[in-house]
Order: sequence, then C-alpha cells, then structure tokens
Amino acid sequence: MKNHLQTFPDSPVAFTMVAIEGNRQGDPFKMSDTYRVRLDDFWMGEYPVTQALWAYVMRDTDSADPSRFKDANRPVERVSWNDIDQLFLPRLNDQTKAQRPEGTLYRLPTEAEWEYAARGGKYWWEYPFEYAGSNKLEEVGWYAENSQNETQVVGLKTPNLLGLYDMSGNVWEWCIDWYGSYPSSAKNVISNPTATTGTDRVYRGGSWNRNAQNCRSTFRNNYWPVFRFNDVGLRLVLSFSVV
Repeated sequence: MKNHLQTFPDSPVAFTMVAIEGNRQGDPFKMSDTYRVRLDDFWMGEYPVTQALWAYVMRDTDSADPSRFKDANRPVERVSWNDIDQLFLPRLNDQTKAQRPEGTLYRLPTEAEWEYAARGGKYWWEYPFEYAGSNKLEEVGWYAENSQNETQVVGLKTPNLLGLYDMSGNVWEWCIDWYGSYPSSAKNVISNPTATTGTDRVYRGGSWNRNAQNCRSTFRNNYWPVFRFNDVGLRLVLSFSVV
C-alpha cells in the first residue's frame, strides 16, 4: 500500500491518507493492555479533519462552520458523532467516488485501529511510548499546559512513528465504536474488533483542555453521540472493508 493523496476536481482542498500496515500475519497487538488484536491494512488521515475540509464537504449547508476556534487549518470541532456519520461521511464519500481507490470508503476509525495507529502500528512493541510518538507530551501534543486554552493549527508538533500528527491532544477524535466491551477474553485473539452495543460512543486522544493522563494512547473516553464539544473532532480512515 502507498499513501493516498485525496484531491477534489474543483477545489484546492486536499489531504493525505497514510498507509497503515496491519498485523494479520504478525504478533497480536495488545489493545489497552487487555485485548489481543489483529487488524487488516487501512489508511488513516495524516491530520485530524480540518475546518477547511469540513467546510468544503459541507458547503451549502447550515453545518459548514461549526467550530468555536476559527482557522481553516485548525481541527474542526463542535461536531457530534451523528453529524459525522449521517451528514459529513455520506457527502465526503459521494464527492470522492472517482478519486479514491476503487472499493474503499471513508469512515471513522474503530477504537482498535485508532490505538494501533497512535502507538506506532507494527512498531508498537519496539517503541512503547506513552503518547503518540513520544514519552514527552510536549513534543507531540497540545494539552492543558501548553495550548493557551484553545485548539492549534494541525501538524505543528512532531508526528508519531507512522507520520501521523496530533493524535495526542489538540482535539479528541470520535471512533466508530460504541463504548463497551469486546467479544473476547484476554486469552483470545480477535480480528478487526468493534463494540456494537451501548449508549455512548468512544472518543480518543485527549485535547487542548485536558491533562496529560487523558492524552495517553491507551486512554478511553466516551459520550452520547448527539453531543457537540469544542474539544472533540475526528480523523478519517479509508478502508476496503465496511465496519
């Protein structure tokens, strides 16, 4: 797999999807120190979805400019899980039919994909960083002690081992999963897991207004899918499988 540059025929807006090699043929990944997981290959956004991308996809709607902290190159925020699932993703997939690899769709990451990518993918066991790319949060993320009480332009900090930016801090990132347990015990290996029942949706990564503990790559958080917060955004996954 190669990285995928997503462009649009009528706009300068573009973004890069980083190729993430899964571990179907390798050792299981230990997710949140509990589950042993194997994942297929997928692509993940180099950055969180920016306000520029959201505005372009949602143009001509009342939802084109939801963010509190305005800047085209800052992450979009104040978008609910439902906004993403029911409005943004259908429009994005419709607008990129001819530009993305055949048979793929854009979606939110599963919680397992998010953590695997944040922790460095196939390098996770060799470099067991606490945050996405470092044991020093200041190097890789914006959080309560350095954010100046607002989001920041994406890509200003050091990326992780896979070339992904801002996975620790800046904004939380919604995942596709319900907040719940996975159908496995710690002794079993599960493939491409998702939690399919619950009342809350998962989000990951910490944010500009949270402490360092919340920004750890293994930290889980959750809220109702209808809520919008100025510290929660999203990151895209592109895959051949539909979760």
